[in-house]
Amino acid sequence: MESIKGSAGAAAVVKFNLDEITFLPDSVLSLFEVTGGKRVNVDYQLEDRGNRTIYWMMNQSGTQSQNRVFELVKAAPAKPLMRMNAAAVNGELTLSSGNRDLLRYNYKVVYPPKGVDTVFKRSGFIHPLWTPHGQELTRINAADHYHHFGLWNPWTHVYFEGDTVDFWNLKSKLGTVRFAGFVSVNKGPVYADYQTLHEHVVFKKNGSEKVAINELQTVRVYQPADNDYYIADITIQLNCASESPVTLEEYRYGGLGWRATEKWHKDNSETLTSGGKARKDADGSKARWVIVQGSLDSDYGGAVMMSYPANYNHPEPLRIWPETSNKRGDVFANFSPTKDKDWPLVPGKDYVLKYRLLVFNGKYSKDKAEAAWQAFAYNPLITIKQNNLKVK
Repeated sequence: MESIKGSAGAAAVVKFNLDEITFLPDSVLSLFEVTGGKRVNVDYQLEDRGNRTIYWMMNQSGTQSQNRVFELVKAAPAKPLMRMNAAAVNGELTLSSGNRDLLRYNYKVVYPPKGVDTVFKRSGFIHPLWTPHGQELTRINAADHYHHFGLWNPWTHVYFEGDTVDFWNLKSKLGTVRFAGFVSVNKGPVYADYQTLHEHVVFKKNGSEKVAINELQTVRVYQPADNDYYIADITIQLNCASESPVTLEEYRYGGLGWRATEKWHKDNSETLTSGGKARKDADGSKARWVIVQGSLDSDYGGAVMMSYPANYNHPEPLRIWPETSNKRGDVFANFSPTKDKDWPLVPGKDYVLKYRLLVFNGKYSKDKAEAAWQAFAYNPLITIKQNNLKVK
């Protein structure tokens, strides 16, 4: 079986369901890669969400397919080479690797600057998103858009119970999105993650409130492959919160948005999509992925935003601010599956969107971004042999 084809540095997340075979107890397993006649210890992590799944990272090199052989054996695991952490302090949950903070989820209510209408308060968003070298890539409460919150996921034109609601533009006072509690928080040698509930709340004309959409958001940050990049996966599961259907109506933006660092403007940053579009013509185009990168003081970095093939309206339409935005040409990027068509949500059904962010320092090319998307979109193929796992 063939492996994923990718350029150097395109890591793959490998996962395998241990319940598919009669296997060994979890507590006494060690994982090795067999290469060059040697057995090299590999860090792994176990997840139990209805079935036992083992995860590990597989770095890839070159552009040719290759067979990789791993052994899962009954033996006490070695001490992990690295550990991912998740720590909650004062309403902020920070995912980190060693002494490097990578991503922070704000579950407390964050208010706008003093003197600004408190309607612009919000919880349940990511900020900061840091590069591996520690620079912030996100921004909140910019004076031109106080309702922008780093990485966040509201919808703009939403038809619900006879009215059109806006969860994005808080100034309209029609609705908001709120943190409603954690389902889980995990840390370990391969990843740290959290699952959180968000409520998309409608402000009714009679002064009451009603939840229109329940959202289960899972954010997982994987062990950095090196000092120059790491992977963060965001999974958004939506369902109707009542017996009333919801329609996410066609509009030019909505869904997963990224308000980028104030350090970037039209002269020191760039955008490139999987369709070969640059910033000047990316808006409205459809893409599997988009690179947004630029100068960070004396450094350089950014992120590749990737859309999963099973997402609604994939490849997804993009909302990319033009170079003339906000005088300086500030940077905003958004995968907006409803940019060119409605998305009806019916009660009793779950709707899932999956995204990956490859966050990096240095400069990313189109070939490397495509290789990274391939690793996201298509899991490595695994064949099982007695006493070993062979990954291709």
